Amino acid sequence: MMKRVTETDSDAERLNHAEMRHRELDERLAELGRHAYLTPSEQLEVAELKKQKLKAKDEIHALRRGTS
Repeated sequence: MMKRVTETDSDAERLNHAEMRHRELDERLAELGRHAYLTPSEQLEVAELKKQKLKAKDEIHALRRGTS
């Protein structure tokens, strides 16, 4: 289980957490992508995972801009 991000975490810790979350979401999407077909609940999960992955990517870019 991943550590929860808090306001007191450094930008490097927050960046590490966002990158790890992005990888986990990507792995789950790849796992679902290997299915021959998706159930309706899996289709909803894919849509939600894509939103979360994009949010993590945006956070990664924002943190990298802030630490450069």
